[in-house]
Amino acid sequence: MTAALVIGAGPAGLMAAEELARAGVQVVVCEARPSIGRKFLMAGKSGLNVTKDEPLAAFASHYDAPWLRPMLEAFGPTEVQDWCRGLGQDVFTGSSGRVFPVVMKASPLLRAWAARLAAAGVEFRTRWRWTGFDGNGFRFETPGGVQVLSPKVTVLALGGASWQRLGSDAACVPWLREKAVGVAPWKPANMGFQVDWSPKMAPFFGQPVKGVALIAGQRRERGEFVISSRGVEGGGIYAVSRELREGATLALDLLPDLSETEVAARLSRMKPGETAMNRLRKLGLGKVQIALVMEFARHAPLDHLKRLLMPLKGPHPLDEAISVAGGVEWASVTEGLELRALPGVFVCGEMLDWEAPTGGYLMTACWATGRWAGRSAVRTVQGL
Repeated sequence: MTAALVIGAGPAGLMAAEELARAGVQVVVCEARPSIGRKFLMAGKSGLNVTKDEPLAAFASHYDAPWLRPMLEAFGPTEVQDWCRGLGQDVFTGSSGRVFPVVMKASPLLRAWAARLAAAGVEFRTRWRWTGFDGNGFRFETPGGVQVLSPKVTVLALGGASWQRLGSDAACVPWLREKAVGVAPWKPANMGFQVDWSPKMAPFFGQPVKGVALIAGQRRERGEFVISSRGVEGGGIYAVSRELREGATLALDLLPDLSETEVAARLSRMKPGETAMNRLRKLGLGKVQIALVMEFARHAPLDHLKRLLMPLKGPHPLDEAISVAGGVEWASVTEGLELRALPGVFVCGEMLDWEAPTGGYLMTACWATGRWAGRSAVRTVQGL
């Protein structure tokens, strides 16, 4: 009998496997894809943001799930950085507080981690796709045919419902619901939004919009975003995506460092008869910002500089979202992340129902919940 089974070889699953192996527990990690950490590697394509270097109270405030707090206290920004260094990957903190490996890429960290896990006795089985329960066992489709494993403990780390081609396909949801596990519906998070542009905006596709504040409901965030043929996306949009998803309107403050009074004063000092375009340029707006003003406030461009409304047509598809909201509900698990309906089965990572912005928060929570679930599984194996 396998002592411990981990299903899913992303950051959360690998961290759970590491905790089990460290305690001397035999661990098998089953991964449906041909190799481990595929979404992890994708996250590192433009620089692997592992965490955010800020006080824990501020860090934890970015999550919508208070129950995560003890897990983040046990494995938060400081611990993540130390863990990376322990794998021979030094890190640095950027001007925004975001923390990256010096090499920026995810692959060196993953290779070092996989080697350490293998040295600890962790067995990896790739192309093993979980296809549901078989009595008290877990049924897999494998290159050698159907296999059923009946471990002492199992950790489910199957991700959310975005980027299905990388392995997070949410196929497990019906099987869990059949076992009376509560699973909240999936929603896209940290995603772009559709905009019906006029043909005049085509020259600006792919251009960044910088130096603005985004306003969605009661939330106001400084940031930048990118105009695409389909709409808007990027860090600034992701920061307010939850409010936009829930129905808030999006407005831009194009001159966030100036009050309305200051803007009015600057306009009053300009020469009478100047065109609106010249006035916008003199205020310091770039070509992209001016194009947005003319797109959405052509008839009164100077009246909307502090609150330019951008009509959105809804979020981009769930599978294109960077992360998701929804998943296994907190009421369905114990404080140790064990499923109440399935003793001996633990869950971690993005398949749990929590939401956070980009900026290192997603990666840290996956590691923190994987570590927590792994340690809880160890206690079960040891009969503690």
